[in-house]
Amino acid sequence: MNKIADPRSFDHARRRRFAQTFTATPHIVWMLIFIIVPMILVVYYSFTDKNGQFTLDNFKTFFGSDYSTVFLHSICFAFIATVISLLVAFPLAYFISRTKPRTQKILIMLIMLPMWTNFLIRTYSLMTIIETNGIINNFLASIGLPRIQMINTGGAVIFGMIYNYLPYMVLPIYTVMEKMDNRLIEAASDLGCNGWQVLTKVIIPLSSSGIVSGITMVFVPCVSTFYISQKLGGGKYQLIGDAIERQFQQAYNYNLGSALSFVLMILIFISMMLMNHFDKESEAASV
Repeated sequence: MNKIADPRSFDHARRRRFAQTFTATPHIVWMLIFIIVPMILVVYYSFTDKNGQFTLDNFKTFFGSDYSTVFLHSICFAFIATVISLLVAFPLAYFISRTKPRTQKILIMLIMLPMWTNFLIRTYSLMTIIETNGIINNFLASIGLPRIQMINTGGAVIFGMIYNYLPYMVLPIYTVMEKMDNRLIEAASDLGCNGWQVLTKVIIPLSSSGIVSGITMVFVPCVSTFYISQKLGGGKYQLIGDAIERQFQQAYNYNLGSALSFVLMILIFISMMLMNHFDKESEAASV
């Protein structure tokens, strides 16, 4: 015999759906105005000329000029910065996660402290440290050593990326490692695993989600940055972000600038899809 549904349950469900819709409305409006609409405008300007006519000349300009080389340089610089950030952040995050809770809070606060400072100020501060008459070279000169050319080099650009985005690699890896059961590491050691085997068979698989998140959070801003290359590279190392900014701010060629932005957006989407794919594979393997 079917039970008669309580009308109050329908009212409660309807009120709950209304509350969910109402609370989600500001986020939906925000996404429409500041994410969806700008992306639509980028796509529109990418496939049109200054008269609004459909054209593929913007992409022909990209693939038939130095912009493709600039694009590859951006990927190369971002890749190197991401790899170095991972090599530095992984042992650092593991060390922090194995310390006492109070010590963890202090160390994480020290890592996040530079992020409380404006991005431009951090980059300018880095310039005063590595420039020809900066702190490091003045110290070398004071002890009788020759000055080192660090500013206006590719290494300075990569170092600036690492300095600014390293916390985005440390924090997600630390978050995963902090929840890791230490008994699993002890069990692997008791079963005869050496340090390398414990690292590759236990620690890395269990922290793979944090690694993937950190790689995504570092690679995406590195490949699209432009201010770091301008200040630390001295304009010698033009990245795709510099080319996009020049088209919008100096050449006022919104169509070509949008085409460059569209190609960069596709690269970012592909990178995120690959990272999500590897993340799912690693989770399945760990299970």
